[in-house]
Amino acid sequence: MAAGAVYGWAHWCFQGPSAPPAWLAWAGGGLLGLGACAVYFARVSGGRGFFGGLLLAAGLLASVAAADRATARSEVARCAVREVHTERLASYGEGGPPRSTVYRLDLRCPGGYPAVLKADRAVAATGDDVRVAYDPERRVSPAVQGDTSPWTAALWATVLLAASTALAWGTRSA
Repeated sequence: MAAGAVYGWAHWCFQGPSAPPAWLAWAGGGLLGLGACAVYFARVSGGRGFFGGLLLAAGLLASVAAADRATARSEVARCAVREVHTERLASYGEGGPPRSTVYRLDLRCPGGYPAVLKADRAVAATGDDVRVAYDPERRVSPAVQGDTSPWTAALWATVLLAASTALAWGTRSA
């Protein structure tokens, strides 16, 4: 239920015609998430409550990411890539996630927006043109046109929330 509430709130904030201001969207989403984790932790005791609450929080964040990726970016602009910056992110410890690279493209678009596009893969080189989908209300980040599938985030949300539920269910039978 918490994931449905958080997803619905995020979807409304990202795409609703009467969405709240950004500060209220953040505050409301934060209260929903913290409230769900607090209730979970109060109802499930011990280590299961702690780790289940962490899994719940991660699942709720993944639900917000899925809502972000599912949000329509109704405008498309053909933009020139002025410069590409790459940043290698470190891996922490043995067995941690592998090093990854973040690409930040400085853009020249009609009307001046978007000016920057961030991606987890090389989408264009300096001097190339790229088609960028964006929300004219600027509620979600711009993305390469056709590159916003919510399925990966939704799958992670499902796995994390199922693990959290399994931990909570295990305390009922214990």
